[in-house]
Amino acid sequence: MVASTHWLASQTGMAVLERGGNAFDAAVAVGFVLQVVEPEMNGPGGEVPIIGRRAGEDHPFVVCGQGTAPAAADVATLRGMGLDLIPGNGLLPACVPGAFDGWMTLLQRYGTLGPADVLSYAVDYAGGGFPLGVSAVNTIGDVAPWFDEHWPSSARLWLAGGGPPASGTRFVNPELAATYRRIADGASAASADRDEQIDHARRSFYEGFVAEAILTHVDRAFMDASGRAHRGLLSGADLAGWRASVEEPVTYTYRGHTVAKVGPWSQGPVFLQQLSLLSGFDLDGMHPWGPELVHTVAECAKLAFADREAFYGDPDFADVPLEHLLSPEYAAGRRGLVGHTADLGDLRPGRPGRHEPRLPALRPDPELPSGRGLGEPTLGPVKGDTCHLDVVDRHGNVVSATPSGGWLHGSPAIPGLGFCLGTRAQMFWLEDGLPNSLAPGKRPRTTLTPSMAFRDGEVIAFGTPGGDQQDQWSLLWFLRRVHHGLDMQAAIDAPAWHSTHFTSSFYPRAAHPGRLHVEARVGERAVRALRERGHDVVVEGDWTLGRMSAAAHAPDGTVRAAANPRGMQGYAVGR
Repeated sequence: MVASTHWLASQTGMAVLERGGNAFDAAVAVGFVLQVVEPEMNGPGGEVPIIGRRAGEDHPFVVCGQGTAPAAADVATLRGMGLDLIPGNGLLPACVPGAFDGWMTLLQRYGTLGPADVLSYAVDYAGGGFPLGVSAVNTIGDVAPWFDEHWPSSARLWLAGGGPPASGTRFVNPELAATYRRIADGASAASADRDEQIDHARRSFYEGFVAEAILTHVDRAFMDASGRAHRGLLSGADLAGWRASVEEPVTYTYRGHTVAKVGPWSQGPVFLQQLSLLSGFDLDGMHPWGPELVHTVAECAKLAFADREAFYGDPDFADVPLEHLLSPEYAAGRRGLVGHTADLGDLRPGRPGRHEPRLPALRPDPELPSGRGLGEPTLGPVKGDTCHLDVVDRHGNVVSATPSGGWLHGSPAIPGLGFCLGTRAQMFWLEDGLPNSLAPGKRPRTTLTPSMAFRDGEVIAFGTPGGDQQDQWSLLWFLRRVHHGLDMQAAIDAPAWHSTHFTSSFYPRAAHPGRLHVEARVGERAVRALRERGHDVVVEGDWTLGRMSAAAHAPDGTVRAAANPRGMQGYAVGR
C-alpha cells in the first residue's frame, strides 16, 4: 500500500513495489516524484524527516534529512544586517539541502535498488511532463509579479509561456530532469556496486556539479521579504560536510498504542505531550467533533505548544528536558490549567524538572502582512507547502515521511538545476540563549513530523502537511481511531480544526491568541458553543483543513491505507 499527497507519486511507489522493491525503495521514488509534481510543496533544496520500521524488528528508526545552518550564520551576523527576524524567502534562510541525502541514506541502509532505479520516475515526469495542479498554478500566479521584478531565473522556469500556466496543462522542467539524469547516469557509470553508486550520487549533489551551481548562485544578492537584497551564506564546506543521520525516535504509550515521533529538532514530541495531557480526560464520552472535545483538545494544544516554544530545539545544542515534559507528574500538574473557557492570554509554558522556560522577547504583530513568498501558509490543502507519504510492503516494512521546503516560491531558481534552495532557517530566532536560537551547524526546529504507531503487532504510518498544524490534524486522526473506533478513511474524512493561539514557526512569526479554525461541518451548534466558551472561532470551508494520509500493516499480513479527499489530489493505492 502507498498513500501520499499526490496520485502520481502514490502510483510511482506502487510501481516500485510491483517490480520487487521494498517499502523503503518505494518511499524514495515517491519522495523524488513529489519534488517534481508538487513543486509548491517541496523540492530538491528542501528537507525530509523519515520514520521507518524494518520487517521483523520491534524498534523503529528515524532518518534526519534536516540540513543545518551555514557556518557563517549566527545571531550577530544577521543582527548586523539590521534584521530582527530571518526573512521568510530569498537566500538568507537557506540551510544545507537535506532531502537528497535523507532519501539516499534511507535507500542505502534499508532499500535494495540503486540511484538510477529510484530517480527514473522523477526524471520521466520532469522531462516528459505532468499535469500541473491547481495549488501550484495558484501559487505561481500569486508570485508571478515578484518573479518578473526580482527573480528572473524563477520567471524563466515557471512563467516560460509568458505568464502563469493553466491548471491541468502539461508542465515540463527539463533542467530538473537533466540534473537527476546526470546524477543517476554518473552513479551507474562509476560502479556496479550499489553502495558505491549511492555514495557517488551523494558526491554529485554535495560536492560535485550541483554544489558548484548552488555556490555560484548564492554569491549573488536577491531581493527578499526584508525589503533588501541579500546573498546566501552557504559555503562549499557546509555542503560537503553534512550528511543525514539515523537516530532513535521519541516514543510514548497511550491507550495501548506506542507512538513514535522524531526528536525535538522537530515539533514531533508536541504530539506526545498532547497525548500525555489528554490521558486525564474522558474523551470516550465526548462526541468526536463536539464542542467539549474540540475545546479540550485545543486547550491542551495551547499548553503543549507553549512548551514547544520554550524548550524545543536541536538537542545537539540545547538541553531539552523530554523525560520531564512527557512524565505523568508533569502532565498532571499542567492539566489543571485547562478550564471551562478558552485561554486568551500569553503562552504558558511549564517548569519541567525545574527547567526555567524562556520565550522569545519578540512578539510580532499578528496583522503584519504575509504571503506565499514569506513562509508556509497552513490553512488548507491549496496553501500548505509540504507533502506526506506512507508506504507498507508485504514483508512488513513500513515508512512515513514528510518532505517539505525548497518551494518554488521560496527562493530564486538555481540556473541550470531546475530547483531552488530551502528557507527553513526562518524558524530560528535572532535572540541569544533560546533553544531555537540561530547558530552555525544547528538544525532549525522544524514543523515536519511524520508519525508511526504500534499496537498488538500492527504498525500504522500516518501524517499530514500543514506547518504548525501538522501535530494538531494528525492528533485528531489518531484520537478518532483510539477513542471512537473510526476506520482509517473515516478518521481522515471527519471534520477538522486547529488553534493558532501560539507563535507561528514561519515568518513573520505571528500569533492569534484564542483563535480556533474549524471546518464548517462541525456544525453551527458546536461553533456557537465554542464561542460561548470564549474561542475566537474562524469557520473555514467544509473540506479545507489538513492533507492526512495513512498506511498500516497487520500481523496477519493485511495492509490498509487511506488518503485525503481535500484538494482532490491525495491518493492511496495497493494490491
